[in-house]
Amino acid sequence: MSEGAGEQRGRATAEMVAERAKVSRVAVSRAFNPHTSLKPEKRELILKIAQELNYTPDRAARALVSGRTHLVGVIVPDVCSHWESQEIDALTTALQAEGFATLLFKTRTDYSMDEKLLAYMRGFNPDSVIAFVENVKPRTLARFLDRAVPIYVDYPLAGQAAPAAGEPLFDRLNILQHDGIDQAVALLQGYGVSRIAYLSGIDKSRASIARETTLRQVMAERGMAPPTVIQGDFGYDAAYQSTIDLFRVGVGAEAIFAANDVSAFGALDALRYELNLRVPQDVSVIGFDDIAQSHWKSYNLTTVKFDLDARVRALVRLILRRLNTPDAPGLEETLNTRLVVRGTVG
Repeated sequence: MSEGAGEQRGRATAEMVAERAKVSRVAVSRAFNPHTSLKPEKRELILKIAQELNYTPDRAARALVSGRTHLVGVIVPDVCSHWESQEIDALTTALQAEGFATLLFKTRTDYSMDEKLLAYMRGFNPDSVIAFVENVKPRTLARFLDRAVPIYVDYPLAGQAAPAAGEPLFDRLNILQHDGIDQAVALLQGYGVSRIAYLSGIDKSRASIARETTLRQVMAERGMAPPTVIQGDFGYDAAYQSTIDLFRVGVGAEAIFAANDVSAFGALDALRYELNLRVPQDVSVIGFDDIAQSHWKSYNLTTVKFDLDARVRALVRLILRRLNTPDAPGLEETLNTRLVVRGTVG
């Protein structure tokens, strides 16, 4: 057996790469960190030799030295719904570009978290945890995290109180919904619409509650009567049936404002194919999120937009800021919403 074949049987080490490249062991480590300074030609040589030797850095060993695992925990209520799947995909891509791997955890249907999973997450000692559900409280997460400071996506309302003193430290991405909803109502009002139905999401969802509350505030500010509320669950089927009930059992509406785009799709199809109503001539429909499918010609949905790329960049900034300033008080990023006008209002 040749000496080269013998080398390939064992795991290559940083020292082997350093010897072959005629550089220091430190230079090998720096080559695998895109944020450290190293001459491009030297980095290229080290990475080329590492590939030839099938060498990859030992993350566990690096974590012992640096105190960082380069792991980010993500807690979500759903992994296959249209918005969550698109956000998880974009976030994972952005984190990987920064050298992080993602640990994905899913809540129960009531948005609570199995504490066995939280204990399991703690074993990975993540650098950060992003909680897309508010039911997993900071006080709960604090019991299962060591140095990581969780990040929450929040939908604050005007005049909402700041976090109480004594609460565990956490960072926040604030999504302001007022401007986008105000633009939506102004558009409807401009077309003479006065009777609006709000197609809600899941009862326990803070996002849906915040949207309904903000819609009520905006309509009151514009001198309009409160919306009729019909029950949905962020899904297509519930929205389809609730829309039929609204017109066959209830009082109907001139416009439906849905808690998300998928619900708006259900409302659109119920109006067109079950109730034989024209959109937008008879009933206008507005969604929320601006998922990729919203611009499809069969829907061409007017919707309040979350800028997905901006959300992801803000979350990554919060992670990096916290790692660079671990003792800082609660960090915040704030993003706004805006209306995207397509063909379902007019």
